[in-house]
Amino acid sequence: MKKHYKTFYCSLFLNVLSPTERMKKLFIVFFLMLSLCRAGYGQPIDKAKLDQFFDRLNDKNKAMGSLVIAKNGEIQYERFIGYGMINVNDKKLLTEKSRFRIGSITKMFTAAIIMQLVEEGKLKLNENLDRFLPQMPNAHKITILHILRHRSGIPNVKRVQNEQENVNTLPITKEEMLALIVGATPDFEPDTRHSYSNSAYLVLGFVIEKITGKSYEEVLNERIISKIGLKDTYLATGNIDVTKNEVLSYMNLGNAWKQLPETHPSMLFSAGAIVSTPAEMAKFIQALFDGKIVSKSSLEQMMVIKEGDGLGMEPFTFAGRTFYGHTGGVDNYGSWLAYLPEEQLVFSYTTNAKVYPVGKILDGIADIYFNKPFTIPTFESFAVSTEILDKYVGVYASIEAPVKFTITRKGEEIFFKPPGESAPVALEAISENRFQIEGAIVVEFDSTKKQMTIKRRNGERTFIKED
Repeated sequence: MKKHYKTFYCSLFLNVLSPTERMKKLFIVFFLMLSLCRAGYGQPIDKAKLDQFFDRLNDKNKAMGSLVIAKNGEIQYERFIGYGMINVNDKKLLTEKSRFRIGSITKMFTAAIIMQLVEEGKLKLNENLDRFLPQMPNAHKITILHILRHRSGIPNVKRVQNEQENVNTLPITKEEMLALIVGATPDFEPDTRHSYSNSAYLVLGFVIEKITGKSYEEVLNERIISKIGLKDTYLATGNIDVTKNEVLSYMNLGNAWKQLPETHPSMLFSAGAIVSTPAEMAKFIQALFDGKIVSKSSLEQMMVIKEGDGLGMEPFTFAGRTFYGHTGGVDNYGSWLAYLPEEQLVFSYTTNAKVYPVGKILDGIADIYFNKPFTIPTFESFAVSTEILDKYVGVYASIEAPVKFTITRKGEEIFFKPPGESAPVALEAISENRFQIEGAIVVEFDSTKKQMTIKRRNGERTFIKED
């Protein structure tokens, strides 16, 4: 309900009283009016505390990114911290026009297009994949619904790693990508297990192209982007272009930022190649729930959650409330799109530098929004004595990897120097023997065994200190 309607009803409440009654009940009416009008507007957002939270993240180099909070289709709060481009000569601040790679939030768009095709009778959720891609292993057993729910058994495929270069940065044709998926061994028999699969949503992109006779990019533009009037949302097809407000991805190196290599968007396609802004992500999900993209019946099917997934959608709990949406991540980009249907409330966040966990940032945003207890983190390091730090200083090697890492101390900090890097990076202490570059690695020392274990998102490896 718009604000002027609320004001009208509050005024009408007073006008139904006669002048005498109004005089007799002046104070009662006044407080009733105040109560009713305040209730209509809802609880105000503590914008000052949100600002303090993001100021702290910014000051401590714990995040770079953009946030939009929208309600009833209108932006209530937005904030931008950090940079979309950093080099020795220039820095480009993030703004409302900054465009981010949103990763797997692309899957919501893809699932919505699939549901549109179902509504038009061009596809059935229970029909088998062999109608479209008979060459796929188990195609006669896999249904479109299995793929949407991550129950198809289609494995996540990767190109063979080239030691000389990062193959993810190189373009790949659709034919090459499909051949990789077709040539891979299924993870399991269809509908026997649940396992999140990016490759499965690439397959949905191929299905969309087979049915429509158009490219996925054309279909996306016609059926969603142009339909709801998005101006800063599109499928990435080439390298990042900062002149078009596209932002680069960075890793935190203590007090500095290091640009990361770009995964080529042809690797991501219908599973993760969309570029957008938080405001347009919010507009998309509001349109989805308003019935402007798919029917109410289709939306209800998308919202049926089994084993943590709906159809291109997943649930989140923030401040004791259930939101629906999706997350995304590629390189060091992160995105989170969450919608609370009963309040038409959207939290839309994008980052080009995941440092402090994105989930914790969203938890903080929700707690502040709903006036829940929330203490803004100080991000103060754990104090470790120099005597203990000196035990960790040295060169570490492993017979499993042809690399060496050097640990040095300066004052009350220790520094981590990977091979090939020109300068060491400060490690942040989180306990007496555990340190981190937040969002990147955790380094754990065992001085009695002269060991250093480096833990990353995709595993860990132990190195031995050289004498």
